[in-house]
Amino acid sequence: MSSTNVPVQVGFVGLGNIGHYHADRIVDLDGVEIVGGVDINPDARARFAEKYGVESFESYEDLYSAAVDAVVVTTPNKFHEEYAVAALRSGLDVLLEKPLAHSLESAERIAEAAHNADGFCMVGFHNRFRNPIEVVKAYQEEGRFGQTRHVEANFIRRRGIPGRGSWFTNSEIAGGGALIDIGVHAIDLSLHFHDFPKVQEVSGTIRSQFGSRDDYAYLEMWGEDAQSGEFSVDDSVSAFIRCEGGKTIALEVAWAANRSPNEEYIVRGTEAGATFDKGDDTLTLHETGRQGTDHFSDSDIQTRHEDPHKAEQRVFFDAVRDGVAPARNTVEQALEVQRIIDAIYRSHDEQRAIRLE
Repeated sequence: MSSTNVPVQVGFVGLGNIGHYHADRIVDLDGVEIVGGVDINPDARARFAEKYGVESFESYEDLYSAAVDAVVVTTPNKFHEEYAVAALRSGLDVLLEKPLAHSLESAERIAEAAHNADGFCMVGFHNRFRNPIEVVKAYQEEGRFGQTRHVEANFIRRRGIPGRGSWFTNSEIAGGGALIDIGVHAIDLSLHFHDFPKVQEVSGTIRSQFGSRDDYAYLEMWGEDAQSGEFSVDDSVSAFIRCEGGKTIALEVAWAANRSPNEEYIVRGTEAGATFDKGDDTLTLHETGRQGTDHFSDSDIQTRHEDPHKAEQRVFFDAVRDGVAPARNTVEQALEVQRIIDAIYRSHDEQRAIRLE
């Protein structure tokens, strides 16, 4: 669509917590109107319809054939392909929550459908839209860091399994655990800092040490704790990723670990570096100089706090309105993230480094 006077008509596929999280922000966006939602759960359909005053459907065909311009897909990972591919084939634009899919094969099919579609698919790596990240990227582009060589990426929770016994802890539906749930963000941001170089080799180890324990002690949880429910996924991961040009990534991810939480990303360049703490959105630049005398300089960067999901949504709906696919958060980039996830799991299973060249 191209008219700026007509609201973008958006539908939702998947009406659970993540769907509501997106919808709560979209209702505040100018020029966007939620027109309906799809879910196989009748209770979820009823809650969504009542909360947002829209129609809800059991079948995606009913929503896609209505007057919608775009859809937001927030289903469990296994069902991303079914709904996203159908939407793309219907000529709709798609905002697809991360990860791209539950498996590499499914992700490749989504990417192929997006390549052949009239519409586009943008993948929900919202952390790229945080203001401190935008500052880092701007400084990189003007050469302040020199050549970025290494990223230390940490997304470690002390106890943060998102609902034992839920779809998050079912390998068949989720495709993995901590790695595919939160590690996907850490990998994406690291590649973003490196400008998505070609990945050459991946080595990793996964663990499942806490989720199935009867004495699992926690303070809070994203979903309900069904202690007797299935837990067939990883709860922590360590990996090392080698990229072209000597660029590397060290990855530490955990839903649960006996240590303090850590959400730091450390970017190391030849001229300067940076530490970004996603936990409190703080950014520090690390530089050295010889002016006067040799010295170190650490600068705390202050930015406005803005909701990164809203920033992501604005980019998506502007692209829908303009009819031009966004250049960021592309399916091709999400597919590269999925390849690394798959390689980490294969590296663990085969007990060797996986070459991706």
